[in-house]
Amino acid sequence: MRKPKTKAFQAPKGMNDVLPGVQKYWEKFLKTSKEMAAYYGFETIGTPILESAELFKKGIGGATDIVEHEMYTLKTKGGDFLALRPELTAGAVRAYIENGFGSQPQPVKFFHWGPVFRHEAPQAGRYRQFHQVDFDVIGESDAVVDVQVIQLIYAILCEIGLKNLTIRINSIGDKSCWNRYRDEIKMYYRSKVNRLCRNCKKRFKENPLRLLDCKEVECAALKESAPNSIDYLDKACHDHFKLILEFLDELGMPYILDSYLVRGLDYYTRTVFEIVPEDATGSQIAIASGGRYDYLVGNLGGKPTPAMGGSIGIERVVNEMRRQEVKVASLKPKARVFLAQLGDLAKKKSLKLFGEFRKNNIPVCESFGRDSIKAQLRVADRLGADLALIIGQKEALDSTLILREMQSGVQETIPSEKIIDEVKKRLKKITPRVPLLTENNQSD
Repeated sequence: MRKPKTKAFQAPKGMNDVLPGVQKYWEKFLKTSKEMAAYYGFETIGTPILESAELFKKGIGGATDIVEHEMYTLKTKGGDFLALRPELTAGAVRAYIENGFGSQPQPVKFFHWGPVFRHEAPQAGRYRQFHQVDFDVIGESDAVVDVQVIQLIYAILCEIGLKNLTIRINSIGDKSCWNRYRDEIKMYYRSKVNRLCRNCKKRFKENPLRLLDCKEVECAALKESAPNSIDYLDKACHDHFKLILEFLDELGMPYILDSYLVRGLDYYTRTVFEIVPEDATGSQIAIASGGRYDYLVGNLGGKPTPAMGGSIGIERVVNEMRRQEVKVASLKPKARVFLAQLGDLAKKKSLKLFGEFRKNNIPVCESFGRDSIKAQLRVADRLGADLALIIGQKEALDSTLILREMQSGVQETIPSEKIIDEVKKRLKKITPRVPLLTENNQSD
């Protein structure tokens, strides 16, 4: 009787591996983000992946899709009700309050990044575990801060090689504007409730502004004639938004006014924005987004403090980098030296030598699993190595190596203690070869 075949494990639905051929895009993006954040005066923080579920309920809004349907929650043995963070801003604000940053000179600028989790239907550009970088400026209400956050995020996306990006921007006002605007929205939709999706029928009662954020086809079509928020701004919100647009014009940044942009989180006030590739298609096209959240610090127990922030979705950016065929160098520098060995004693010597080359910042490649010198040299040739260092049983006993120039085939015996200096000298004289095969070719 045949034994039942063991089922192969797979990653959880909507959660993906980041494989070697894709890592180079992540590294380029993260390196650029960290450097730019530091240049703009942001300090790096880290917050827990698990937070109190109540933090997100109070911060994001209890009637949002994220809190109602998408949070991963758990109850600990001690009775704590926790959630895997569905976004980064609430955790940053909690850290600001808890650690007394309100008593420091303002504004405080935070940069952080990591995984976030939302239990929703996976689709192109939308995952259940995804990653974001986040920029938060807490303690400043001036419109120039709004533009600086947008400028920073746009600069990062351009720096990594993305082209044809557009900023969508709007102002949704604040508490002084919301009642009148919400009344107008409800009046517009009242005769159309039966045409709304199930979620929007609930939004109509609890938070009518969220009707403008629905991506369902018929709901999206209905909003095209809905009242827009800009017409209902009071003077302070109007002047704030006007100044933002003037700053963007001065910077020459490409933007369009999207009077129905509201974003899906309840903590936003005044400015909201998204950055999208111009030629992207489909509903999930924003690769960065954000806005002002002047009431969030107060709502989470701190002293009322204005704030502005934005985030970039790493997976979406990486997908766009690949779609636009952005050139990214391999993470691993080309190794011009190949270390070949024969026999257990030679392997021991080779491992020690491998470490010495690393300390001297000389990239080395190897194929320790192969026993045939001939097979190893074929690998060295395919990788485009300029020099091969061969250690056999005799060389291991004599503390020597055979140094072979791959192009000419010339080789000589070198004492082990002199090999680092000799390799450095030879590499300066030899023109680097082009590899026939690289790890990069194999991974992409």
